[in-house]
Amino acid sequence: MADEAAVDLYWLPLGAGGHSVRLNGRVFEAVAARLAHRTRCDLYHSALQVHVPEGRYAIEVTPVFTGDAAERGVVAGGAVGARAAGRLRIFRYEVRRWLGGEIPDLAEAVESPQRLAGDLATARRVLELVPQVPTPVWGRDELRAGEMWNSNSLVSWLLVQAGLPPESARLPARGRAPGWDAGIVVARRSAARTSRRGAGTLRA
Repeated sequence: MADEAAVDLYWLPLGAGGHSVRLNGRVFEAVAARLAHRTRCDLYHSALQVHVPEGRYAIEVTPVFTGDAAERGVVAGGAVGARAAGRLRIFRYEVRRWLGGEIPDLAEAVESPQRLAGDLATARRVLELVPQVPTPVWGRDELRAGEMWNSNSLVSWLLVQAGLPPESARLPARGRAPGWDAGIVVARRSAARTSRRGAGTLRA
């Protein structure tokens, strides 16, 4: 059935449910806007829900929790801030592909959900790609993409790799998603390398 397959994107205000993160985000945006000589924007981070016949998957980046990682669908992870700091749990993040899982603060999502795909093949492709996502240090530009890597990078990387146009994800008015372009750059760079390798094989 058509309603058994979908890829939905949610825009969550940065710091939803957490006053400290919201305050830090506002300070970050105020400084960034001043340096870029532009007006301030509202900051958002993104998450996906993927619907397939066996159920609904929540896909997002979160801090590392205690307990059984497999039960909450953890498929990858990395360090936060600095690679050396990643030895401590509080300085690590995890990537979840969680069947039946919930996205925290989903009720605060703005102009969401946005349906990006409604076919089973694309939905399964997105799910298959999640464990393959790059896991550089969160908040740094280790991959030389031009901006830091974060949860928005994960989502935009998945969209490009799955063949979905990232511009189909429409930001709320006056919104900005730091890290979004990093995922696009890294995914397209990877696709270009694959294409060049394929062309070389054909010439050989």
